[in-house]
Amino acid sequence: MERSPHKLELINRIAELERQGLWHLDVEDDPETYPLMPDKVDYLNKKLSSKIKNKIANIAGSRFFDKMIANRQLIIKEIRGIENFTAVKDGKIVTCNHFSVCDNYAVWVALRDHMNGKMLYKVIREGNYTNPPKPFGLFMRHCNTLPLSSRTATMKKFLQAVKTLLVRGETILIYPEQSMWWNYRKPKPMQDGAFSLALQNKAPIIPIFITMEDSDVLDGDGFFVQEYTIHILPAIYPDTSLPSAKAKEALKQANYEAWVRVYEDFYKKPLVYSES
Repeated sequence: MERSPHKLELINRIAELERQGLWHLDVEDDPETYPLMPDKVDYLNKKLSSKIKNKIANIAGSRFFDKMIANRQLIIKEIRGIENFTAVKDGKIVTCNHFSVCDNYAVWVALRDHMNGKMLYKVIREGNYTNPPKPFGLFMRHCNTLPLSSRTATMKKFLQAVKTLLVRGETILIYPEQSMWWNYRKPKPMQDGAFSLALQNKAPIIPIFITMEDSDVLDGDGFFVQEYTIHILPAIYPDTSLPSAKAKEALKQANYEAWVRVYEDFYKKPLVYSES
């Protein structure tokens, strides 16, 4: 089967961004978006209409992705370290490497039997909420997503929602790399956001790193579907005795180092980035 020219172009873009160290940039052309205003989002699903749409979206989302699993378009080979998740009883932030539109569902599959009936909340970019890519609009808007915003008033609502959820004992998924690089196996240097939120809320971070292996199944683009091993790592706690900037950097570094250890142990090679 001939490989998709679009996916081959993505691979070339990823290689170029890696050489330049532009870790936070997406390789896909993001759709045009518009600012998310505070009256256009109900972060905590307080409205009846939001509750109904949330329930419908979660049912539809589960059916969509479970069908992918049944058809081996999404393959979860192994889940390691679930005891690290269950050991933390209070509100928590989980971080994960970002390489597919399916990786958040893989995290949900790994955790859902240990969530005590709670849902997984996901922080997403503004444009994925205001102008989501098809066919994911319903999921992006109503599957317990927490969209960021370029508007200060909306971000105030976002920050309050995060605080409320963590106090309530919920789990929030954040992609600290910010960008999604298709099937990129290496851990990327991280942005500050997840660690600022953890520090502000005195919440632990549970790093998750997903490793990949080629399966024997070809996808529609001529590439092997990846088999995921989901590594759930021990919690990292903010050191509130440090100045804020140092505490945030310590959290970020600890998360990155935890991911690197998994990468090097699983793939049996040191982490090396290409340089320009």
